[in-house]
Amino acid sequence: MGLFRRVFGSGAPEGFTGSLEADENVLASAPVGAGWLVATTHGLWLPGPGQPDAGQPGPRRVGWHLISKATWSGSALAVIEAVEDGAAGGAVLLRDLAPQRFPLESPGKVPEVVHARVTGSIKSREHNATVGAWFVQRKVAGRDGVVLQVRPDPGADVTRVREVAASVASKIAQLRG
Repeated sequence: MGLFRRVFGSGAPEGFTGSLEADENVLASAPVGAGWLVATTHGLWLPGPGQPDAGQPGPRRVGWHLISKATWSGSALAVIEAVEDGAAGGAVLLRDLAPQRFPLESPGKVPEVVHARVTGSIKSREHNATVGAWFVQRKVAGRDGVVLQVRPDPGADVTRVREVAASVASKIAQLRG
């Protein structure tokens, strides 16, 4: 643990039980129910339960690159989280989970930080209606480079999406040298 954290703490709110990485900094936080929404340099910590289908208690962090959409209604933050659903060459296929809604009585800077971080992680995006998928290049916090994410539309031919995604990823890799 660095000297700054030993002297000043992590910046996490009192009662937050998540385990921040050594280089992870808190940017904003807001109480939600009995837990906290905590926006950090690495992602958005959601109040428990832990990882989906893993049975882990407590809060969990969703990387900015795995938040498909976040909207602020003025009283609640709605978040659509994506999970990696396989690979296609150098591309990662994504699947969106059901939206989660977090009512926030005292949102502070959380909505602004979430918006800035989610949109800031996107380097390019394009919808291919012929294939039926979104192709998004995103920066992953804590890693160099950009990852190509492909999100098939509902009802799209996933085999075809995989083929095109692998081809696009190969062409991008060639361009990057």
